[in-house]
Amino acid sequence: MASLDHETEQYYNKYFDLFNTAGKQLIEELQQNALVINSVEATKDENDLYVRKGQLNVLAYLINFEATTNNNYEEQTSDD
Repeated sequence: MASLDHETEQYYNKYFDLFNTAGKQLIEELQQNALVINSVEATKDENDLYVRKGQLNVLAYLINFEATTNNNYEEQTSDD
């Protein structure tokens, strides 16, 4: 297993702590928001559609951030 410098290890540990505490509730709320925003029925016009698309892109980034962080950590600490 490859080792990380102290600063990088702290970086990941802060996110792991977040993901295991208040971050879980935040992700659940963001997932619920994504379901509401993803409604075509509530879309008023073409501009609103593009706004919703942008909102969904941001929500997807945030919702997937834990998995992305875990994957990056695994890549950096694995022995190739």
